[in-house]
Amino acid sequence: MKKVALFFLKPLSFLPALLMMYLIFQFSAQTGELSGNLSYEVSYKIVEIGNEILDKGLDEWTIGQYAYEIEYPIRKLAHMTEYFLLAVAVSFPFYVYGLRGFPLMLVAGLICVAFACGDEYHQSFVEGRGPSVKDVCIDSIGAFGGILTVRLICWLFLTPARVAKRQEAYAYRKMEARRRAQRERRRRY
Repeated sequence: MKKVALFFLKPLSFLPALLMMYLIFQFSAQTGELSGNLSYEVSYKIVEIGNEILDKGLDEWTIGQYAYEIEYPIRKLAHMTEYFLLAVAVSFPFYVYGLRGFPLMLVAGLICVAFACGDEYHQSFVEGRGPSVKDVCIDSIGAFGGILTVRLICWLFLTPARVAKRQEAYAYRKMEARRRAQRERRRRY
């Protein structure tokens, strides 16, 4: 019963990656003006919240200036975050299907970089946007961060459980070998 359930549930592990790819595609399909406005709004909100928390008392014009100054870094950080999440989402189904270690990192990395290249190509057809090798590099840095995070989580939390399971199995086999040896000695005498 459990194997049948897993057989049908395993393919669903690809859904987060597909959803993330769809989301990135939708952001890339926005015109340059719409994308720029969204980045500015997010930057403005960040400065506005910072102004409230730090109680700086900045006027709207100054908030707008600061928002303009941080818009580019915020946009690039958004790129990195998207691809960080994509790398995590892409790694998950491959891990579920048994891919581990360096091969998992390689496959996830290649998929993310290929998607970043395709995304930039897609932007060449969108009004006010264009492809950028720099963006592919920024996206790749985000993906690399996501892959390293997955690797770290697997190493910290999943590997110790497997090691403990192997040690337990080894101890059991060793104990069984001792018992067989004792029975064999008793039989001889």
